[in-house]
Amino acid sequence: MKRIILIALASVLVASCCRESIKWTMTSMNSTRTGVIACNADNVDQALGTIDPENYTAPNGRTFGKETSTYKVAKALLAVQPQMADLKKVVGYSTREMIRTYPESEIGDWFIDELMRAAEKKSGKHVSFGVTNFGGIRVDMPAGDILKDDIVSMFPFKNNLCYLELAGKDIRALLEQLAATKWQVVGGARCVVKDGKLESVEIEGQPLDDNRVYGVATISFLLNGGDGLFVARNAKKLDIYPEYLIDIMLPYVQELTAQGKPVEYSKDGRIQIIETKNESAE
Repeated sequence: MKRIILIALASVLVASCCRESIKWTMTSMNSTRTGVIACNADNVDQALGTIDPENYTAPNGRTFGKETSTYKVAKALLAVQPQMADLKKVVGYSTREMIRTYPESEIGDWFIDELMRAAEKKSGKHVSFGVTNFGGIRVDMPAGDILKDDIVSMFPFKNNLCYLELAGKDIRALLEQLAATKWQVVGGARCVVKDGKLESVEIEGQPLDDNRVYGVATISFLLNGGDGLFVARNAKKLDIYPEYLIDIMLPYVQELTAQGKPVEYSKDGRIQIIETKNESAE
């Protein structure tokens, strides 16, 4: 009996060692095989092709019979397009792609600055500082037409808008934590970090005052431990609003479109991270 168990265990170990690891890669719909590209609500046939009981006709004219895997995938994809129509509506236009980059990016600055404006409008009080996390922005801003789906995919989490009042010393402690661990997205501040330490910080162009109370915008995920942050610690006031991030950012994009304005933003150098240890090692 023991021999059988040992043989079985050995077989499991061998199988585990020999099992190939699976690696996933993201591939854009680049039309190289069938001409299929990402569609909006008005160009489904041109972007995805058409289907009948016998054949699927791809945008580049290739046909696939109903017995093929391509036909079955196309049938499933085309069948859900009516339900996807609202998400595929064009809601704005971006003059260029805005990519998530560390420690500062156009899309990050765009996001946190609008979050601060929203918190100020909601609270009726001045907001001097804002912080959110890079992980809350899930995809980049595309160049050209912006679909509702792009914004929903960008901010998919149910994180609430929050307004806090924090003493300057607590903001400093938060920024020192970011400097020593992983920097996140900040607004209203200009910070210099050197070798993992916060060298200087200005709020609205003035040195951070440890004794002053500042209005702060953030998201509910970061209040009590999200990404290792406890923004609500020592808060003198905390308001959590029912609006999720999508409820703020989607209307903002739509408002810009209604005004005939594109979505565009520029970095302003609000964060400088300097590493001298590696330089001295070289």
